[in-house]
Amino acid sequence: MLKLHSNRFPKPFTTRRSRLAVGMEKAGGAHGGKRWLPRLLLLAAMSWLLMVYFHLAVFRTPPVSAPHASLVAVPSDGEDGQRFRLRQQEQLKKIGSASVGALPAAVAERRPRGRGGDDASCRGRYVYIHDLPPRFNADILGNCHNWYPWHNMCGYLENGGLGEPVDNTDGVFADQGWYATDHFGLDIIFHSRIKLYDCLTDDSSRAAAVFVPFYAGFDIVQHLWGVNSTAREKDALSLDLVDWLTRRPEWRAMGGRDHFFLSGRTAYDHQRQTDSDSEWGNKLLHLPAVQNMTVLFVEKLPWTSFDFAIPYPTYFHPGKDAQIVEWQQRMRAMKRQWLFSFAGGGRNDPYSIRHHLIRQCGSSSFCKLVQCRKNERNCLIPSTFMRVFQGTRFCLQPTGDTMTRRSAFDAIMAGCVPVFFHPDSAYTQYRWHLPEAHETYSVLIPEADVRAGNVSIEETLRRIPPDVAERMTETVIGLIPRLVYADPRSRLETLRDAVDVTVDAIIERVNKLREEMGGGRGHLQQQQQTGGGAQQS
Repeated sequence: MLKLHSNRFPKPFTTRRSRLAVGMEKAGGAHGGKRWLPRLLLLAAMSWLLMVYFHLAVFRTPPVSAPHASLVAVPSDGEDGQRFRLRQQEQLKKIGSASVGALPAAVAERRPRGRGGDDASCRGRYVYIHDLPPRFNADILGNCHNWYPWHNMCGYLENGGLGEPVDNTDGVFADQGWYATDHFGLDIIFHSRIKLYDCLTDDSSRAAAVFVPFYAGFDIVQHLWGVNSTAREKDALSLDLVDWLTRRPEWRAMGGRDHFFLSGRTAYDHQRQTDSDSEWGNKLLHLPAVQNMTVLFVEKLPWTSFDFAIPYPTYFHPGKDAQIVEWQQRMRAMKRQWLFSFAGGGRNDPYSIRHHLIRQCGSSSFCKLVQCRKNERNCLIPSTFMRVFQGTRFCLQPTGDTMTRRSAFDAIMAGCVPVFFHPDSAYTQYRWHLPEAHETYSVLIPEADVRAGNVSIEETLRRIPPDVAERMTETVIGLIPRLVYADPRSRLETLRDAVDVTVDAIIERVNKLREEMGGGRGHLQQQQQTGGGAQQS
């Protein structure tokens, strides 16, 4: 629901009433002020009633651009389009309202932006940001030219971590708001963006949550390529952070359970099992103090409960609401000439289904294939695949080196419905940002069926009725605001971006933990689900 501060509109009425009062006092000075008193009261009452009317009639309008309800599942073999459509309509009745209804109410609506955060709008929403020593963030950035042996990453840190503006010579993007962003650059992007959060406080006792601006992803990447870092060196800064945090009075308030931080990489880079120097990553996630906190990644571990996945950063970083709305309108108007597409390369892993997708797409007149071979520079240019996504109804999103892909979010930015082949590619990951009704915005084709050759992707997608596919496209386009990371150098007016959604979800989680602790059910370390059952470590 769109709400504005009530003190923004009474001012003209108040000013007019003051002028009338002054004029009346001058005119009635010789005849006595009591004759004007009833009229003044009447005018004041009328002004008040007008304010109430405008508030109800104008401000309390339904939220704008809520995704339309739609539900689609892969049609069963032998099911014709008419029967499938009837089944879909019946399922839609069960869902009821739009798919956004499956999202938390607090993050599904627009919210007016405060300017500095007053007590009324920020009560229960304040965030305190730790002022960490620079060794935990700024000093790491100073080593950006050494993170990868084959590439200098310093250019990607420009513009608050967004990178340089993309080349829009061919008009694939809008003229503003699009940047060549590194998909693992969320450490600095999130930090830069949360500095503009509506309700920041310097008083940690008022905070609903505490943010720790530790660049965990950038820290570990320093030790992964081209250096012979020992296990001790990989773990050093994480252990240093824990030592620093646990000595702070802010930590003692809840034993760190109100703290959160993030790594812009996947959780697998932070869960080394042994102390072998040759093993990948660090052991950040095995530190008990870290397990007290809420940890954010672009891909979480499937068996833990204290880490959460948030969207990969895309190339779109709008600075104003209008940039989002205009882009959504442009994507709705796109002519989608391809039924489906695949942009990506093959894998040497024989278990990967990518070669199946490349074969099926390449042999179909309904599919556009952008095959990315090793050292092929064309696939490093964002416009190459974004142009294809914009002209496609369904975009194939298989697993990559890990279960998730940044490409799925690029496809959504283009209004292309993602086709997943494993639930862990999205459904078990981005619970805060994507609707519970997965069928409203995506298609799932089990990768085992693709691997066994039991399914034709083209036939599966062609069986989806056009009107259902259109509703899915509309739902995907409606998700764009909550999946982008807004430009940290400006401020959206009413729309909620990925950081807003994340912070709201974290505060809700911390509130539940606080209630558990107050009720005697709390424990300082999270339950960690493992293959052998639940354990507390």
